[in-house]
Amino acid sequence: MAKQAPLRCGVAGVGYLGQHHARIYGALKQTELVGVYDVSAKRAREVAKEHGGEVFDSIEALGEACDAVSVVTPTDLHHDVAIPLLERNCHLLIEKPITPTLEEAESIMQKAKEKGRIVQVGHIEHFNPVMAFLEKNVTDPRFITCDRLAPFKKRGIEVGVVLDLMIHDIGVILQLVKSPIARIDSVGVNVMTKTEDIANTRIAFENGCVANINTSRVSRKAVREIRVFQPNAYLSLNFAEQKGHLIRKGKLGLSKKDIPIEKGEPLMLELASFADAIQSQSNPKVDARLGATALEIAIQVTEQIRASM
Repeated sequence: MAKQAPLRCGVAGVGYLGQHHARIYGALKQTELVGVYDVSAKRAREVAKEHGGEVFDSIEALGEACDAVSVVTPTDLHHDVAIPLLERNCHLLIEKPITPTLEEAESIMQKAKEKGRIVQVGHIEHFNPVMAFLEKNVTDPRFITCDRLAPFKKRGIEVGVVLDLMIHDIGVILQLVKSPIARIDSVGVNVMTKTEDIANTRIAFENGCVANINTSRVSRKAVREIRVFQPNAYLSLNFAEQKGHLIRKGKLGLSKKDIPIEKGEPLMLELASFADAIQSQSNPKVDARLGATALEIAIQVTEQIRASM
């Protein structure tokens, strides 16, 4: 079987996160970094100098040169960047959330279908080795708690904390529970911005599982943890440190066991999976539909919060 040529990849938006997409495309065997685009030509030149590739002067020019592009711009620009890239037959990895509105998400999905292109959404925790363990070991979740706390940063504030951070955990929980939602109850407050900066939501599923998510982007310390309770077992895992423990009921009572997790860089695993999906013409692990479903729930949470703010 002939070896496939590396995918020609580019990055639209090379700020804090986009620079790492460029770095990884230049490092993976399945990909080569063709170039980058950013509204700041100076920033684009800096990233290209460090990681290789050309600096393109427009989204359209980047799209013409690439097989696949990561869209790592502010969320409110995702649609306007994605559509011209799809029109140039690029496969896309769009950082989460896919867009700020369901209408724009549907527009992207329609264009991708029309062009026969793959759209993967950057829900990075799905590629964290912790998630791989959860997917194998969570069989009948009854209660889930997620805590995602972060210090305040000026990036990402074009959306509230629900679309900025909580959507990660919404996506994880949907993947683990696999049941329709029966009820959502949410509260939140703004501290540093005009939108919610701290939020809590309780999601009740039709199968009886309940999930409670706490999120803040004005915390003194960073936390990314999940706890899952199911019959005869309790799992506690740390997404950031990629470690945790399992408490299980045994003959002599409860036993605690540290979870052996083979650590890895989630973004590198995510981009490698994206490249594999393109080359094998298979559905990506986090496709546009899953991204849109997570967005739909996040919007419901956001609307509940803002109705009471």
